[in-house]
This record gives sequence, C-alpha cells and structure tokens, in this order.
Amino acid sequence: MKPGRFSKLEARAPNVTRGVTRWLLRESMGVVFVAATLFLFAGRLDWVMGWALVGLYVIWVGANALLLIPRNPELLAERAVRRRGDYAWDTVILGLFGLSMLAKFVVAGLDERFGWTPPLPPLLQGVALVVAFLGYALTTWAMVANTFFSTVVRIQQERRHRVTTGGPYRYVRHPGYVGAMVFELATPVVLGSLWALIPGGLAVPLLIIRTALEDRVLQEKLNGYREYAAQVRYRLIPGGW
Repeated sequence: MKPGRFSKLEARAPNVTRGVTRWLLRESMGVVFVAATLFLFAGRLDWVMGWALVGLYVIWVGANALLLIPRNPELLAERAVRRRGDYAWDTVILGLFGLSMLAKFVVAGLDERFGWTPPLPPLLQGVALVVAFLGYALTTWAMVANTFFSTVVRIQQERRHRVTTGGPYRYVRHPGYVGAMVFELATPVVLGSLWALIPGGLAVPLLIIRTALEDRVLQEKLNGYREYAAQVRYRLIPGGW
C-alpha cells in the first residue's frame, strides 16, 4: 500500500471502524432475525434445512467480513448507513423486495409446520443449497470488485464514484443482481417449500426493474458508463439481456 494512501486511511479510520462495526451488528442481527422468523413460524427447532440456510447466511456474512474489511472497509461503512435513495422508485422497490423476503421465510416456516408441500428429494434440496451458495458467492465477488456497491441507487460523488470493469463486471453490468436472483429462487427449494417460491419469485421482477432503472441512471450520470455499456452489452445475462 502506498504511504499516502495509508495515511489517508488512518485519518478516516475512526469513522470507518464505526461503520464496519455497525455493518457487523446489522448483519448479525439480520441472521438472528431470519432464524427467528423461520423457526417461529415452523414451530420447531429440529429443522435441518432451516439451520442449513441460517448457516449459509453466517458463512456469507463471515466471507464478506474476511474479504472486505482488509480490502475495502469503506464499502462496508457505506453499506452500514441507512440512506434514503435519490429516487422514489428505488425506495419503493427496496421496500417491496424486503417484504418479499420476509414473506418467503414466513411461508416456508408455515409450510414446514403444516406440510403444504410434499417432501422434496434431499438431493434436490442439497443441489439448491449449492446453487444458493453460488448465488451469494457471485454477489460477494461483485462486492469485492466494485468499491461502490451501495445499498441504494446514487452517484457517490463524495467517494469519487467511477465505473467498475473488473471481476464479474467483465461479463455483465449488474452481476450482484444475478447472484441475488439465483439466491432468492434457490432458497425456497432449500427450505422444501414450493409455496415460498411465490414470494421468492416476486423478487426477480423487482430486481429486473431495478436493474433497468439503475442502468439508465448510470448511463445518464456516471462518467464513462456509456462507454463501458458499449463494451459490456448485457445487463444480467450474457447473450440475453
């Protein structure tokens, strides 16, 4: 690390450290909330795939911490701040996305309690767990590559926002959303609930809409993004869209 950069990082350290601490607390509370929701509505604690999903969340938080705290703690500090987005549509989409996630866990828990879905093959659930892991791994890769991976759509002028072209951004312009959609579709199968695919599936069109709107904002307001979009033509699916 260059001496100048190290000095600047030291000067920012107190705020960054507080931000990273807030991020760790928020993510840890999120894992506890997911576990509480699943097992409360399931009415039991001996739910193997419920614990498997909670474990996957723990791994994801741990991996993000291990990969990002040494490389880019400022990103975690940025993501720890609860911001109102610059666009009303972003606030609406994020709210609906949060509701779809909550509904997915509630429905899956109730399904486990009342047996609405016939038992799924354990192999299928195991494959779905691997797919969910890969989805989150892709999102983590995008976060490591993109220092401006904020929770809201905005141009981060104070952080000298610039276009990210490395890592998974070489293949599609919004790889983080691809990973999130894969995860949302895989988790109901992990939990053995086909009914939970309904709220989980609703997350997909929400993320597609957000991708289109965010991409439009970036093309209009972020220097160099139009040129990047001309080189990496696809938003989510290589050869598709």
